[in-house]
Amino acid sequence: MTSSLPNELITEPDSRRKIGVKGDVLLETPYWNKGTAFTAKEREEFDLIGRLPYRVNTLDQQCERAWRQLEIRETPMRKNSFLQSLKAQNWVLYYALILRHLRELIPIIYTPTEAEAISNYSTLFRRSEGLYLSFPNAHRMEEDYLSQTRNMEIELISTAKAAIYTLVGGVHPAKALPVVLDVGTDNEHLLNDPLYVGWPERRVTGDQYDDFVDKFVQLVRRHHPHCLLHFEDFGVENAERLLEKYRETHAVFNDDVQGTGAVTLAALTAACHVTKSKLSHQRIVVYGAGSAGLGITHQLREAIIQETGLPHEEASKRFYLIDKAGLITESVARQTHLRRGLLDFVRPDTEWTDVKKDDNGAIRLLEVVKKIKPTVLIGTSTHGGAFTRDIVAAMSEGVERPIIFPLSNPSRLAEVDPKDANEWSDDKALLATGSPFPAVKMKSGKEYQIAECNNALIYPGLGYGSMISKARQMSNEMIVAGTQALAKLSPALRDPDLSLLPDFEDARAANTEVAVAVATQAIKDGLADVDWGVDEVREKVEEKMWVAEYEEYGWDADGEKL
Repeated sequence: MTSSLPNELITEPDSRRKIGVKGDVLLETPYWNKGTAFTAKEREEFDLIGRLPYRVNTLDQQCERAWRQLEIRETPMRKNSFLQSLKAQNWVLYYALILRHLRELIPIIYTPTEAEAISNYSTLFRRSEGLYLSFPNAHRMEEDYLSQTRNMEIELISTAKAAIYTLVGGVHPAKALPVVLDVGTDNEHLLNDPLYVGWPERRVTGDQYDDFVDKFVQLVRRHHPHCLLHFEDFGVENAERLLEKYRETHAVFNDDVQGTGAVTLAALTAACHVTKSKLSHQRIVVYGAGSAGLGITHQLREAIIQETGLPHEEASKRFYLIDKAGLITESVARQTHLRRGLLDFVRPDTEWTDVKKDDNGAIRLLEVVKKIKPTVLIGTSTHGGAFTRDIVAAMSEGVERPIIFPLSNPSRLAEVDPKDANEWSDDKALLATGSPFPAVKMKSGKEYQIAECNNALIYPGLGYGSMISKARQMSNEMIVAGTQALAKLSPALRDPDLSLLPDFEDARAANTEVAVAVATQAIKDGLADVDWGVDEVREKVEEKMWVAEYEEYGWDADGEKL
């Protein structure tokens, strides 16, 4: 219908975001603050003219200034502190700066600097962020939870990894709630530290611990049934147990268990394409049977089951797990208290009667490699240099292209330096590591790019796909779909001498593909709670991804307020 109004009276609708706060309140709210990027019009409307220097800057100019300020901080911890301060002032600038320098800054806000920051949390503490639920206050947990989440649209509950979900997964930072469950500590140093900010008592265990965690999980299920609950730093026993307890009733994810397994599966899937073999045909040795090693093993087994339809017992026979007691055999199981998750992978003693044992009766890695000629060797032991020349050479004698993944980090704990593995395998090894390593020179003169099994290449996409589809759980099928999407992006599919995984600079694009695959699988499997179908998944994923850019604001007394 054509308007009857004269042209001069027709005005465009005001598309500016309506804000109902002014002055210092606006400048002190990192969600809205733009600092020197507030336009002249905004400064007048929001009473900012006398509160800011005269010149208006672009976001690019602000990033350049922040980068120069960051560069003069000499240590990773000082850089981390600067970035945390920036985050407390201006969300858009914080995320925009990191995205412009992703490779340099991810190690500053994530592993390994993150670990140091966490270990010194009380000393470095400046400003609370998120929700702190402590055991002595369990009686008022729901009251505190609802007070903190009132008027919030929560899609993600996490802690340190929430920033990575935003950076490379596109999750809006205002829709992520950092939560700390404080059940005490057994760390003597912290218990005796007068600056310790947590509950200074011994850790709660047993039923009291389980009841406390369950009370929180049930609050999330009741009040935010479609949000992703990302478990972090729960310890080996609790991590696996809690994941199994809740994964069928809510969308829960544990990066230490599932994330490592997912990115390793993606790298191995790409390696199988290079070797023109199937995942189910591999003979897989996992050296290090902790949470990471077991998580990887479970994830690979689930993929084999999906590929072949084999029962769990048959799929488990593809794996040989080695821990401090050597190869996990029936005799080791009788002498050691094995975690429940390892029992499926115990090897019969009768298989190993002809194999040399050490003075303690243990079957060590070299003997395992000599006997079974594994196609895949995965290290999660933190035993630096464990994959010796003899081991790599023995493996290379049995297969054309040995797949070797020394995943322990930092780099000094890697089971083998990729340069050595490449040399000892006569340039044949397909490699992926847990820390960044430089490319290695091959005899042909070409450089072989080493894939980094960085969990951040996949878990933000797994989580975002679950969130966007409002999935009721994070199923194994959804995770495998995400790993297959990442594997399809492998540069090695174009050239076998290229990396098995995309470069971390491409993490945002990679996680977008992962999210599309995960949401599609959730809809296909009837786990999603949305009113749109698979043909709309990509549009929805891209449309709802948060981008670190400034919006234009307009004053409205009835607009958004804190």
